[in-house]
Amino acid sequence: MKSNNSLALRLLVFFFVIFSFVIGGLFWWQDATRAVDQNDSEPIVFTVPLGQSTREIANRLSDERLIRSSIGFFLTVKLRGLDQKMQAGEFRLNKTMDVQAIAEALTLGMQDAWVTIPEGLRVEEIATKLAKEFEIPEAEFLSLAREGYMFPDTYQIPRTASAAAIIAIFTDTFNEKVTPDVYVAAKKQGLTEKELIILASLVEREGKSKEDREMIAGILLNRIHEEWPLQVDATVQYMLGYQPQEKTWWKKNLTKLDLQIDSNFNTYKYPGLPPRPIANPGLEAILAVAYPVDSEYMFYIHDATGKAHYAKTVEEHNTNISQYLQ
Repeated sequence: MKSNNSLALRLLVFFFVIFSFVIGGLFWWQDATRAVDQNDSEPIVFTVPLGQSTREIANRLSDERLIRSSIGFFLTVKLRGLDQKMQAGEFRLNKTMDVQAIAEALTLGMQDAWVTIPEGLRVEEIATKLAKEFEIPEAEFLSLAREGYMFPDTYQIPRTASAAAIIAIFTDTFNEKVTPDVYVAAKKQGLTEKELIILASLVEREGKSKEDREMIAGILLNRIHEEWPLQVDATVQYMLGYQPQEKTWWKKNLTKLDLQIDSNFNTYKYPGLPPRPIANPGLEAILAVAYPVDSEYMFYIHDATGKAHYAKTVEEHNTNISQYLQ
């Protein structure tokens, strides 16, 4: 009887040890394969030379703090059968990617291209960028693209992608980033979904920082509520279009004649918003409109360094102009 009890105890201890190893292993695996930093999406260029082994790649990824564990990466690649699919080339990775996402990214090689769409570009500028990278006719892209909804971000896009497929990637990202609660917040500001994006495109072109954008969004909303002209230079720049001498879509110095042109995009001449977005705003500008700074300011200017100066009255505004622009 004592012998049976002793055997049962040894078996219990054995299974407990095995169970502990399994649970410990699962916790280790979960930690080893998760992303390094969910808040750091800064792209990091990672180059894989021809002939480099999976183990060498794993060690380099660990050294550059793109993965938590070289062993975890190595095992993921082996278990998923990706070791024979790894490609040589240049890849843009970031610390929000988990081990599986990084391993799969390294199998794409030169079949895909990385494209960064900066905040505040108009669709013509995006079309030129894509034409160089993908040999997509600019006219084809422009015939399908919607100003304001080509979400600025860094994308990994198949080189064989059509204009329609790329536009779908941009708009899908827009719909993923701009969540329903943002539209609810915008409605509280008296804005429709379309008006939110139109105003955000103005704020994107006018604001230099997150703080600027939130303050300028509040000022422009104040002007809308008072039925004042918005007097936003960027809308006039959009109206004027491409400037051959400057080789830019955004004219640097507006003249008094520019501000008198009769157009519904001329926010110096007509109150309210222009009929459509003038650029493609990023999430920060969209959120600035949905959640603006509430203030009594009605005017703003930027000095030569780009610093914003605000005013509540015409007198204060004129003082700022004299002090910072003349």
